[in-house]
Amino acid sequence: MPAIIVVGAQWGDEGKGRVVDWLARDAHLVARFGGGDNAGHTVVAQGHKLALHLVPSGILHPGLVCLVGAGVVVNPGQLVAEMDDLTALGIDVGPSRLKLSAAAHVILPTHRALDGARETARGGQALGTTQRGIGPTYADKAARVTLDK
Repeated sequence: MPAIIVVGAQWGDEGKGRVVDWLARDAHLVARFGGGDNAGHTVVAQGHKLALHLVPSGILHPGLVCLVGAGVVVNPGQLVAEMDDLTALGIDVGPSRLKLSAAAHVILPTHRALDGARETARGGQALGTTQRGIGPTYADKAARVTLDK
């Protein structure tokens, strides 16, 4: 079965969302494989401007399945907010359309606090993170620290 894969090579800010939107018209599945809610993709749905940070923008194409994969670090509050915004516009985000890998790591409040504390401690050498806990969550993922078992 042939597949088309769009991979970002410029830290996610190179406009691949527009390419994915264009290709999604003829797709059966759109999957997000990595990243967190520190960046977004702005789309217009039914005249409303939406910033999607976790839900793949393919969700705007009826009948298409969207997957948030194991490599994504998920802020539950952001995911629910996006789902609520989409539902309010009449876009189906039910389990047959939006799937979340059980292996995706969850961003906890402690991850966000740690991210902020590390940035503050760096002072003038701060990395400039969004302080959304992305880095600390990936550190836990790499160390195999999970909420299960």
